[in-house]
Amino acid sequence: MDNRLLEMLVCPLCKGPLELKRSETAQELICYADRLAYPVRDGIPLMLENEARAIDPETETRPSRTPSP
Repeated sequence: MDNRLLEMLVCPLCKGPLELKRSETAQELICYADRLAYPVRDGIPLMLENEARAIDPETETRPSRTPSP
């Protein structure tokens, strides 16, 4: 997924930031505020609430970021 596109996309519900999560089999855009994961299929994000899956806040946590030196 293009980084420029990722910077422009926001959660359709809360308008908050999304983070791209990649696994070996799929890509998803995660909204931690709404606890939803929007699928990315064939490079196209499906930004519809009925396409999103609910994420468990205890197992799906925001990746920790280390400050840059």
